[in-house]
Amino acid sequence: MITLLDRHLTALPEAPALTGMRRFAVELLYFGVKEARACLFAGLFFLAVFLCPRAGLFGIPRYDLLLLFALAVQALMLWTKLETWDEFKAIGLFHAVGFALEAFKVSGSIQSWSYPDPAFSKVLGVPLFSGFMYAAVGSYIIQAWRLLDIRVLHHPPYWMAGLVALLIYANFFTHHYIGDYRWYLAACVLGLYSRTTVVFRPYDRDRRMPLLLGFVLTGFFIWLAENISTFFGIWRYPDQLGAWSVVHLGKWSSWALLVVMTFTIVANLKHIKARIHIPD
Repeated sequence: MITLLDRHLTALPEAPALTGMRRFAVELLYFGVKEARACLFAGLFFLAVFLCPRAGLFGIPRYDLLLLFALAVQALMLWTKLETWDEFKAIGLFHAVGFALEAFKVSGSIQSWSYPDPAFSKVLGVPLFSGFMYAAVGSYIIQAWRLLDIRVLHHPPYWMAGLVALLIYANFFTHHYIGDYRWYLAACVLGLYSRTTVVFRPYDRDRRMPLLLGFVLTGFFIWLAENISTFFGIWRYPDQLGAWSVVHLGKWSSWALLVVMTFTIVANLKHIKARIHIPD
């Protein structure tokens, strides 16, 4: 069913007769459908987060159930060809990057947040399902890139974008020791991507949006998802241990920078793959 939907969404017919408000409504509808489809893995994963009882099921702890569910969804997407092996390998990279960050953040000397529930699949205090939260962001970008036929105009030099992404990732670790430089890095991102435009196709015509706006909006929606996740007790920040409170708005900037880093990984992987397939 979803495979048929993908074929439909990526082979939409030209519709020159569509004009005015009717065109606006159709394009908005298809944009929403494509975005929802791109969020398939993330949507199913967070649905499981909300529905899974905190006490677990059948003696299996909640965190372990979430890991089993994420693995099952990932396997299903591969089996149905909703995700290619190249995309799967890229998502595996996001999982590894996310797990390394989680292990550092929950360590005894840092304790930026914690996972309070028990689990068999905890490694270094981190339940293995947590890496899929980062993989979900990567999955969304990869799927949206294909479904919306995304092209990037005026992309900055790839080595420069990669360096800034690496510094963003490093700052998540080093700010505990040498200060938080996120706003300096944000300024670098503003300068680097100031001319960069995303071209995407909701229906049969190309539309454009500043890439920086995409970073900010995606970061905001992740921040909303984080509020919901902490409300359900999947993880907790130190100020939420007594009673739940809204995640600090400053986390929005952290998520936006993480989106920059994730986008850069996807863009660089696609660039490398394109160069490999270009004949000499």
